[in-house]
Formats: sequence, C-alpha cells, structure tokens
Amino acid sequence: MRLASVEGLGALTIGRLAAELGISKSGVYAHFRSKERLQMETIHAARAIFQQEVLAPGLAAPDGRARLEALAEAFLSYVERGVFPGGCFFAQMLGEFDAQTGVIHDAVAGDHGGWFSLLEDAAAAAVARGEFDPRTDLKQLAFELTAALEVANYLSVLHRDPSMIAHGRRAVRGILSRASGSAPGHQA
Repeated sequence: MRLASVEGLGALTIGRLAAELGISKSGVYAHFRSKERLQMETIHAARAIFQQEVLAPGLAAPDGRARLEALAEAFLSYVERGVFPGGCFFAQMLGEFDAQTGVIHDAVAGDHGGWFSLLEDAAAAAVARGEFDPRTDLKQLAFELTAALEVANYLSVLHRDPSMIAHGRRAVRGILSRASGSAPGHQA
C-alpha cells in the first residue's frame, strides 16, 4: 500500500513487490497468482486502513453537520499524519484509473462513489435536522467538500507543504458555513 500510494497501483507488480520485500518473485506469485489480484488485495488492505483512520472516527460523530465535520477532519488528519507517504491512497488511485476500464477501475470508482454518497447522506441529515438551509444542493455540497479535501491532499503531497491541510480545513469550514447560512436558528 505504501509503495502504491507513491508510485501508483499500476507500478505494483509481483516483481516490484518481491524486490521491495527482498524475497523471490515465486514467493510473491504463490500468494497472489496475478498482478490484478495483487492490486485488488492492496485495495482491500487500504480500505481497512481508511475504515480505521477516517470512517470509524467520522461515523462516531452525531448525524448531520457534526458528522460532516468529523469525516472531513478525519480525512485531513489521515493525510496530515502521513498514514501513506503518497497522501490518501484512494485519491492517488483516482488520477491513475479514471480513464481506464476493468475491475480495478470499477473498485476505485465504487469506493469513491461510496465516499461521495456518505457525504451526501450526512448533508441530507443536516438539512433534516435544520442545520443546513433546506434548499441546499446535496450533490453540490458533497462535490465541494470532496474537492476541498482532495486538493488539500494533492497539494500537501506535491509541495510537501503541511499548510495545505490548514487551507483544506478553512475551505471545509467555509463550505459548511455557507450551507448553514439560511438554516432555521442559524446565528450569523
């Protein structure tokens, strides 16, 4: 996972992994049997880490705005702490597999779609709870949050500049404040 987060999942081959681990190619092949299976197993392992580092803390927050804030903060913390040296494992996969087809593309697209839906659902709960303006475009809000989080990830890694995470945090606060602007009971 660490290697793929930096070099890309496509660079993760049985030979490359064997060299990285200092073991024989046949030993790696005996376990995975194909490059595609190696890549899928890597995605599964990265999902478990994302679940532990981002989803579990984010979903522990109460539904609505608090959950959106917690998910965003957990994501930014995961990147900031360098859980993977290449930033978010899944964000790295987006650029690599967006125009491809096949099982790896489908897994990456499915994971991203699940994240997007999670943000949309939390935003819908915030509307239902009166925390956000009832006219809030849920897809747009999820899009803007995703954009802020992913750009903070990309730029913090690209420029090796942790201040980009602080910019991401401010962007999230701004997006959520705008959504709250006309909500009943909102204090400006």
